[in-house]
Amino acid sequence: MRMRKKPWAKDMIKKRTDCVISSPEILKGKWHSLGFGTIVVEVGAGKGDYWIGMGEKNPDELWIAVEKNIDAAAMALKKSLACTKENMKFIVDDANQIDLWFEDGEVDRIHLNFSDPWPKKAHTKRRLTYGTFLKRYEKILKKDGCIIMKTDNARLFEYSLVTFSENEWLLKDVSVDFRREVHDEDVITEYENNFMQLGQPIYRAIFQVSGEKKDE
Repeated sequence: MRMRKKPWAKDMIKKRTDCVISSPEILKGKWHSLGFGTIVVEVGAGKGDYWIGMGEKNPDELWIAVEKNIDAAAMALKKSLACTKENMKFIVDDANQIDLWFEDGEVDRIHLNFSDPWPKKAHTKRRLTYGTFLKRYEKILKKDGCIIMKTDNARLFEYSLVTFSENEWLLKDVSVDFRREVHDEDVITEYENNFMQLGQPIYRAIFQVSGEKKDE
């Protein structure tokens, strides 16, 4: 379902100078100067529930949300007005430029939560686990860095397992029913909870770049 346009979206984004990074390329190689040892990026942050929850839960980590949809980004920024901490930053832009914002090996972890599956074959290249995106993620992640992916979409999950394997990523952990057990360390958003209430399994995997590839 297409999100309704928010006439106040641009003003909200402009207003949130406390957390919106309008020129992220300026911070390339300098994100640690913000005072946090661990850098975490959520690509496709949507309305921001996970970013907000995890940012609050992990005050010692720098949580950077990336969302290209202006209306979704504005909703996230509006929700976080009362709770945004120093460790929560937001980039309103397309993740296909992510390697222009972060230096090689600068990011500790990337989260992909309930990404758009883009089911049509003609839209395959838009998937956030398409090979081109994986190469960009590989560049910015540390040698021991990882991507944590969650989705309710079985086809996207299967597709992603294949693309990560084809690009020589290591599969560190996989679950086809992640929420069957309690994971207090991982925030459950309203969106995710809706699927859980329907009995829909949540698929989750952790992928790590091969150390040999990072040494090349």
